[in-house]
Amino acid sequence: MAGRGGTARPSICPTLLYADATAAIRQLTEALGFTELSVYETQDGEVLHAELVQGNGVVMIGSKGRGGLFETVLRDAGPAGVYVAVDDVDAHHRRAVEHGVEILMPPTEQDHGSRDYLARDTGGNVWSFGTYAPEIGG
Repeated sequence: MAGRGGTARPSICPTLLYADATAAIRQLTEALGFTELSVYETQDGEVLHAELVQGNGVVMIGSKGRGGLFETVLRDAGPAGVYVAVDDVDAHHRRAVEHGVEILMPPTEQDHGSRDYLARDTGGNVWSFGTYAPEIGG
């Protein structure tokens, strides 16, 4: 989907809440290769909303404990699982290990042709990084 200036805009953005959103952003950027698109904070440094980019996808991050309907309906939802396509799974995995990320499965060849690994972040969410990227035809 094209946006202003011909730039692509993702149509699906996972949204995750963390008890320590600042630590989550640090882990996702430093250890798992995301890039900060935007971070909005309160005057005391609490993360109100952040957007992190990986390839052509975006994940939205917020802080738990702020209240509101979104947090209320997510209260019993549990952690999320998010898949992210990366070019070099082994290099990505090495970076995660170097930063102390909890690895649930090392890089493994899958029956469907992808090479994936699984990791858990500071909020308990499970991230799957792999070489498979779905193609959306037109």
